[in-house]
Amino acid sequence: RLAMGCNLAAFFTGIPQFSLHAWFFALATAIGSWFGARFTLLPIFRIPVKMQKVSAASPLTQKPDQARRRFRLGMLVFIGMIGWALLTAMHQPKLGLAMLFGVGFGLLIERAQICFTSAFRDLWISGRAHMAKAIIFGMAVSAIGIFSYVQLGVAPKIMWAGPNAVIGGLLFGFGIVLAGGCETGWMYRAVEGQVHYWWVGLGNVIGSTILAYYWDDFAPALATSWDKVNLLNTFGPLGGLLVTYLLLFTALMLIIGWEKRFFRRAGLTPAKESV
Repeated sequence: RLAMGCNLAAFFTGIPQFSLHAWFFALATAIGSWFGARFTLLPIFRIPVKMQKVSAASPLTQKPDQARRRFRLGMLVFIGMIGWALLTAMHQPKLGLAMLFGVGFGLLIERAQICFTSAFRDLWISGRAHMAKAIIFGMAVSAIGIFSYVQLGVAPKIMWAGPNAVIGGLLFGFGIVLAGGCETGWMYRAVEGQVHYWWVGLGNVIGSTILAYYWDDFAPALATSWDKVNLLNTFGPLGGLLVTYLLLFTALMLIIGWEKRFFRRAGLTPAKESV
């Protein structure tokens, strides 16, 4: 709320829409997540594990009847949501279309396990860069798509490039690592039944509500008095597109360089990524 973006509104939409505030947010998020990763490695967060010797593996408990019932219930909810969206589209096309895209988006992020927390945390702690690279490629594809729409006359969503983006990014980066989930990650994990993320979601709602209540007090100094910088206007259409791709390429090279350095220092070899 403070930064006018999260992993969706800044990374997947802000950067491809050529808003400078999203780059401020991205850099601050990377820094905040680094501190968050270091903080979560403190002894206070290390749960003591008691090892117990066993002579044989315990058999897995399966409940096929329960699994079938839950699958049927889930399908009923899914079909009901599709039907509701189609009925809504008959009277309010934009809202109905948004609902359908929401259903599709939920399916994609859950099945792909898209999580910005994993992208940043794994990079700092284990050196794994698979998710971070995937996010870079996703933004690169999105940027050219949005660029084509902008050239057709669709106005991009540009937000204030002020201290709010930096402060919000630092808090976001630190918070997602500490909580174990980003804006998308906590939602699909909560629906998967992971109770921990119910609390993460509750904290998310409470925090954004408090900030919204005091927004008029903070906004002039941190956000609304600062310029909304559109890279396409600053560098021209092709220049803004090239600057965006140059920054994305730079980010990709830094990620690859960090990954190689991490594994080289550990004396390991990065796992090959499947296509």
